[in-house]
Amino acid sequence: MVRLLRRHRDPVVVQALRSTVAATVAYVIAKRLSPEPAPLTAPLTALLVVQVTLFATLKTSIRRVNSVLAGVLVAIAFSQLVGLTWWSLALVILAGLGVGHLVRVDEFVAEVAISAMLVLGVTSVGSTAWARIVETVIGAVVGMGCNLLLAPPVWTEEAGESIEGLARRMRRLMLHMGEEAADGVSVARAAARLHEARRLDHAIADVDAALRQAEDSLRLNPRVREGLLTRVVLRTGLDTLEICTVVLRVLSRTFADLAKQRAPQPLFSPQTAPLVQQLLSEISDAVVSYAVLVTTDVRLSAESAEERLAAELRQASATRDKLAQLLLREVQQDTGHWHLLGAVLTEVNRILDEMDIEHRTNRLLEELDRLTRERRERMPRLARIGERLGVPARGPR
Repeated sequence: MVRLLRRHRDPVVVQALRSTVAATVAYVIAKRLSPEPAPLTAPLTALLVVQVTLFATLKTSIRRVNSVLAGVLVAIAFSQLVGLTWWSLALVILAGLGVGHLVRVDEFVAEVAISAMLVLGVTSVGSTAWARIVETVIGAVVGMGCNLLLAPPVWTEEAGESIEGLARRMRRLMLHMGEEAADGVSVARAAARLHEARRLDHAIADVDAALRQAEDSLRLNPRVREGLLTRVVLRTGLDTLEICTVVLRVLSRTFADLAKQRAPQPLFSPQTAPLVQQLLSEISDAVVSYAVLVTTDVRLSAESAEERLAAELRQASATRDKLAQLLLREVQQDTGHWHLLGAVLTEVNRILDEMDIEHRTNRLLEELDRLTRERRERMPRLARIGERLGVPARGPR
């Protein structure tokens, strides 16, 4: 039962059900309104138009209708001059693709040429062109109606799970690095950790795709009240984790360089190594807590998550200070690796600074101000009307 309940929100299941309903309804309506005996353009349009999110569906509907209209106009223009031959077909395809780029229908550029070919290939161009336009409009309207009646899900939960998954992968890597720093690590093993840190870049791309889907699901969604705030919190949270991922990769490179220069000796002295392991463990816990904080529903109280993160950051900062004292003594005794030992502290400080509570708050405010300013510049009249009515500018949702 739990798997079934989770499965009904799966993007593949949602897309299949909504597309099937939209295509069937579009065909039934087109059978009554279109002069064609088999108006398959309507269900085809509905299949291409219906997307997982309402915002994506609206954009796709407009581009789809524009592409079909452009293709029909190209076919009508050619039908007045030539019939269907191999060279006229080539010209229609070339013209359709060119017009598709001119009208900026993006992924539906090929649809302009397809519509032109289908219309040009029949004898009664006028009636077929009109029927194709009617069927396309029916399919687009039905696709939009399905998303309005069958409200699309909000994908913030899935995006939050992706962000937390990235944070837990970072935590595992830091824990392994800490254990190996304390127990000793070979050059080959340190290089393997470096490659593992580099593979986190692929995870960033996957999380970014999930977050973009969540952002689209928040736009124009009547069920969402704080869409702008949710989008900003998730986006800035991912940006912070991405910076931490880059710094972690640099830190793993520093460990690899230390392993090369100090082999076969351990990376750190017996007094310093346990503190390095403790610090990386505390930072890894803070990374997970930060991900939990940014993925907490903005309508719920996030005070407990923020307090936990603040406590973990304070503990990690205290451990960092102790480690700095030990590393200073170690550098004074052996100046050969001072630049690498100093780099360890620099990279640790950068991760702690990026997750700082005050830094996060300032970044959220700056991003909200930027979006509000862009909205006022893009829609100045609407902003002035809102100011006269006493409605605060809150940016796009």
